[in-house]
Amino acid sequence: MLSKKLPPLQSFLLLVYRRAHHLTRQQYDVIVVGGGHAGTEAAAAAARVGAETLLVTQKIHTIGVLSCNPSLGGVGKGQLVKEVDALDGLCGRAGDWAGIHFSILNRRKGPAVWGPRAQLDRQRYCKFIQSELLGTPRLTVLEGSVEELLVTEPNPEEPGYHRVNGIRLGNVSHLISASSVVLTTGTFLSGSLFMGQTTMPGGRIGDAPSSSGLSHTLKERLGLRTGRLRTGTPPRIVKDSVDFSLALLHPPDRHPTPFSFMNTNTRCKPEDQLPCYLTHTTLGVERVVRESLHLNCHIHQDTKGPRYCPSIESRVLRFPGREHQVWLEPEGVTSDLLYPQGLSMTMPPDMQLRLIREIPAMHRAEIHTPGYGVQYDFVCPTQLSPALQVKSTQGLFLAGQINGTTGYEEAAAQGLWAGVNAARWALSMPPVTLSRTESYIGVLIDDLVTRGVTEPYRMFTSRAEFRTSLRPDNADLRLTLKGFEEVGCVSSLRYQEAVRVRDDLQDALTALESVILSTPNWRKRLPDILISENKSMTLSGMDVLNYNNVSFEMLASVFPELLSPYMEFSQRLKIEAVYRPHCDLQKKEIERIQKEENMSLPQDIDYFSLPVSLSQEVREILDRVRPSTLGAATRLQGITPAAIVHLLNYVRHTGQKDRRMYRNQQQQQVDKEEELCARNASLPN
Repeated sequence: MLSKKLPPLQSFLLLVYRRAHHLTRQQYDVIVVGGGHAGTEAAAAAARVGAETLLVTQKIHTIGVLSCNPSLGGVGKGQLVKEVDALDGLCGRAGDWAGIHFSILNRRKGPAVWGPRAQLDRQRYCKFIQSELLGTPRLTVLEGSVEELLVTEPNPEEPGYHRVNGIRLGNVSHLISASSVVLTTGTFLSGSLFMGQTTMPGGRIGDAPSSSGLSHTLKERLGLRTGRLRTGTPPRIVKDSVDFSLALLHPPDRHPTPFSFMNTNTRCKPEDQLPCYLTHTTLGVERVVRESLHLNCHIHQDTKGPRYCPSIESRVLRFPGREHQVWLEPEGVTSDLLYPQGLSMTMPPDMQLRLIREIPAMHRAEIHTPGYGVQYDFVCPTQLSPALQVKSTQGLFLAGQINGTTGYEEAAAQGLWAGVNAARWALSMPPVTLSRTESYIGVLIDDLVTRGVTEPYRMFTSRAEFRTSLRPDNADLRLTLKGFEEVGCVSSLRYQEAVRVRDDLQDALTALESVILSTPNWRKRLPDILISENKSMTLSGMDVLNYNNVSFEMLASVFPELLSPYMEFSQRLKIEAVYRPHCDLQKKEIERIQKEENMSLPQDIDYFSLPVSLSQEVREILDRVRPSTLGAATRLQGITPAAIVHLLNYVRHTGQKDRRMYRNQQQQQVDKEEELCARNASLPN
């Protein structure tokens, strides 16, 4: 999979130019607007489902570009990449091709919350995405600016007040029809760039802003509620001007872990990976920030910025007197630039240089491109269905930062799912949804459409109630089979591989369960394992694999004929053994909650005096929101899985008690009526 050759960028542009300027059709099943992470995944997914798809982007050579940080994955975000890959998306394989520094974050914690991450070569990533799109059947790419959406009367047999059936291009003033449209405008929707006191329209430096007509259509014609968010990017630093001896070396993992389930290795060899470096801000940095506040109009705006990736100005003002981490990350194998993660800033360029040089490792640093801020419109995502379709508008789907999220991974996940459902809508197929009990993508979408956003949304493992089941290692078993059998976005090749893995893993688990020995015999065969001599019982291979100091390789060395055929799954089997007891309990909770999700919660419950184990915070949330169903309660921020189980037990018990009381009352009424009839029958005529 990693041995293919990518066409030169010039060849890609020439081929796309020919395809775009010789369009033989003005009618498509799906039109995707925007060529970022959401747009590329949406277009590819729609085409895989079987829809004739058109991807419209302002600049063809920026398709798949890494607009901000040159990295992919992380804690929570890495899980999204694995799930997008399990559904045959692009970004995981692109990361394996373009990665130059691979690491697993959170290794000190359990595998369920490990975060696969990679630093990327910007040019390699971009070229891979473009090559994949060019080779995707049923997908056409067009360079142009969308002026507005074509809006008509709705289909009376479907819900909604409007219907979108195409676009109008501003640069050529012609109409292109489609059954559905996916908007992935990123930060370009009414976007503005900020640097010091300078403001200009745009969503990314060097690119034109989106058409005002598109924003007008969404707000005025379709009546959608919108808001305003902000983000930013740091300056790019000339690598040779940095003194790395004053920073802490951060090497990559010795053995790179691929994102894609279809890859056993990454393109970058272990020894060719590039390091990152860690340094910190100083009091001098804080001084420069405070001295430049009157020159920084972006920081004074009342728009919401990302809480978990804030600008250095916001961090200094919120946490004065602290040191803040700054990661110096390479931008590519041949690039002479560094990305200073943690130094997003919007002050004037001369002040940016002063600030940078207050950090010891960068005391002589030179800035190649200054940092800047961006403000943009987003559509309040509570107006979307779980299929990411606008509820009030037939055929219109939204994905990415237009829904109030931040990050490549969140955008890619939404893009894939919006593309899938846009294609299914166009092909007269029912929409598909992902539950938050089965995927991080389901958690992401459910959070957006039920809770909305007040600040840019970022994925964390803590957002997933059932994260011990939603692990990075089992995303293929959770989603690939469904992606092929129910959704239609997974290739037969990937499906066959997932079936093979599922069957072989099951055979391996069966083999482990079949090995049953007494504890003394286990101690003889594996003298280094810490099984208490006071225990005398039988343990299966699966039980023993659950011990911290036991690996699958150790068991395979003892039972080579039985277990050695499954060595490729050694890590997955170890993780399965560790989490199986937890997952079995969690599976029962999931099944109960799914079964009882529509259970009504009485609106007169006094949550503060409820005789169950609930924290004061949970009681306050339930009392304030008063969810109408158990399912609605599961989606409230701050409500734990344990609280849902206790609430379920209480309501179920109360319901059973009420039903018994009702039956008793009914029986008493029948008894009274029978007694009255008998009494009347005994009276003389």
